[in-house]
Amino acid sequence: MSDERQFIPLNISVMTVSDSRTEENDKSGQKLKSMLEEAGHQLADKRIVKDDRYQIRAVMSEWIANPDVQVIITTGGTGLTGRDGTPEAVEPLLDKIINGFGEMFRSLSYEIIGTSTMQSRAIAGVANGTFVFCLPGSTGACKDGWSKLISAQLDYRTRPCNLVELMPRLLEK
Repeated sequence: MSDERQFIPLNISVMTVSDSRTEENDKSGQKLKSMLEEAGHQLADKRIVKDDRYQIRAVMSEWIANPDVQVIITTGGTGLTGRDGTPEAVEPLLDKIINGFGEMFRSLSYEIIGTSTMQSRAIAGVANGTFVFCLPGSTGACKDGWSKLISAQLDYRTRPCNLVELMPRLLEK
C-alpha cells in the first residue's frame, strides 16, 4: 500500500446465482456486500438471479451498460453440475479475460481445499470498461476471493500496480 495515494471508492454490483437462495439465506452475497462496504466501496446493486444463462446475461448486460457500475462480482454457478452456467453466461460478454484471476484463485484455494479446487471455474474479465469477477457460491470462497485477490486490486493504493489505475484506459481504441 502507498501512503501517497488516496483510496478511490468504486461502485460494485453483486449477483448471487442460485435457484434456491433468497435475501434471507444468501450468506455469500451478503458477505460480499459487507466486505466491499467495509473496504470503503459502494454497493451499486445486489440481485439474486436464477442459474439460467439468459437471466444471468440480462442482468450482467444491464450492469455492464451502466456507466455508474465499475465492478461486478458474482457468486455461484461456477461448478460442474448441469445447473452451473455462470462462466458460459458471462464469458461471451467479456472483451478480455483476466486469466491470472482464475489461476490465482485456484492456487490459493488449493491451500485450503486441496485438489477439490480443480472443480472451480472461477473467472474474471473486462466488459465495456467494467471489471467482472465470478466466484464460487460458498461463503469461504467469496471471503478468500475478496480478501486475498480482489480487494487489493480494487485499491488504488496497491503498488506496484492495481486494476483501478487501468480504469481510465479500459475503453481505449
